[in-house]
Amino acid sequence: MNDNKIHPFDTLSPDLLIDAVESQGFLSDGRFLALNSYENRVYQIGIEGAKPIIAKFYRPERWSELQISEEHEFCFQLRDQELPVVCPLLNAQGNSISFFKGFKFALYERKGGHAPELDNLENLYILGKLLGRFHSIGAIKSFKYRPTLNAYNFGWQSFEFISKNFIPQELRAAYDSLAKDVLKNIDQILTDYGPLKNIRVHGDCHSGNILWRENNPHFVDFDDSRMAPSIQDLWMLLSGDRQEQRGQMSELVEGYNEFYHFDYRELRLIEVFRTLRIMHHSAWIARRWKDPAFPHAFSWFDSPRYWSDHILSLREQLAVLREPPIEI
Repeated sequence: MNDNKIHPFDTLSPDLLIDAVESQGFLSDGRFLALNSYENRVYQIGIEGAKPIIAKFYRPERWSELQISEEHEFCFQLRDQELPVVCPLLNAQGNSISFFKGFKFALYERKGGHAPELDNLENLYILGKLLGRFHSIGAIKSFKYRPTLNAYNFGWQSFEFISKNFIPQELRAAYDSLAKDVLKNIDQILTDYGPLKNIRVHGDCHSGNILWRENNPHFVDFDDSRMAPSIQDLWMLLSGDRQEQRGQMSELVEGYNEFYHFDYRELRLIEVFRTLRIMHHSAWIARRWKDPAFPHAFSWFDSPRYWSDHILSLREQLAVLREPPIEI
């Protein structure tokens, strides 16, 4: 499914990215390191006589300037309440978004750290407290320009794109039938649940976006921040079997309730959002397949074996969706 068209990120040469950083008043020492990011392009840039900084170049035509500004504003609000988030730096004009040769980019202070040990219940209690504080601020106002996570944009649209553009012909009938069953079950669960309380959330709150240092977590990469129920920022911290997840969720909620009320009805939504993430993740790779970085990083993706495993995962999720939610 690749073609010979030049992808926008192909023009992001070393000279361009260094020139972009220097356009904001920094003097680079010429060193740069590409960091692990596929949706955008993120680099560590060496600075003469100072610590390196992080430069994030946004994927063209994904987020508008207004949508990026909302993400940054949310980060600043959290930081102003002394929450441990890594915010973009302001340029000489007082803006957090800069522009250079067709690219929107932001600069960040470099922060070190490692992924948290999520099998440590004390760590989950700490994360629960912080997320409770996050959400107490996230609930104050709504995003105006950023999207809301729902079954249509994460589920139905993902299914339709994969079915029409990517699933191998020999697996299409099985995939279509199963995906429709899964999504109809999700729609029914959401209908029975009633109106969702959507707030501003991190949106992609997995361990890779949490830097643990000096016994404290720091949250990074709010690029997927959007409106969603609060459970969206909690369920990705769970792992293991049902009993293990029950204990983990108990610790998260105990900490969370110290700063913001957790709606226990949202436990019913854990597997809903887990399933939607599985579907959306596959569609995300499929939609980005013409970006040369994706076939290189996900070489196994465009194969019958991958899609057979994906169908199996959806079957497993369909079974779990029909089970009662975990109780704590």
